[in-house]
Amino acid sequence: MGRLTTHVLDTAAGRPAAGIPISLYRLDGDGQSLLVEAVTNDDGRCDSPILEGGDFATGRYQLIFHAGGYLAATHPSLHGAPSEVPFLDDVVIAFGINNADQHYHVPLLLSPFGYSTYRGS
Repeated sequence: MGRLTTHVLDTAAGRPAAGIPISLYRLDGDGQSLLVEAVTNDDGRCDSPILEGGDFATGRYQLIFHAGGYLAATHPSLHGAPSEVPFLDDVVIAFGINNADQHYHVPLLLSPFGYSTYRGS
């Protein structure tokens, strides 16, 4: 059976990003269903796969990394004052799973002014 994993690296600080809340949604037509909520550990990873077993299925998904609080705490001079609107807050990655027997790894490389992702292994 396949599984979904992730990790978050703070590229501005050169270290894993700990304490970032993550939400995983399954997208169905015009709606979405919350499947899992997790928080990154000291290594920037979740303690277990975000999705696996019978819950891991083909379809469209959305990972939301609630990064605003982390960025404000770790990069206050770059993120802006608490009363300001931050450049990045929630990072949304929409992706598809087309083979439920494979491992899908969706990492987030994060900085206060940009991010990137890719399908890892």
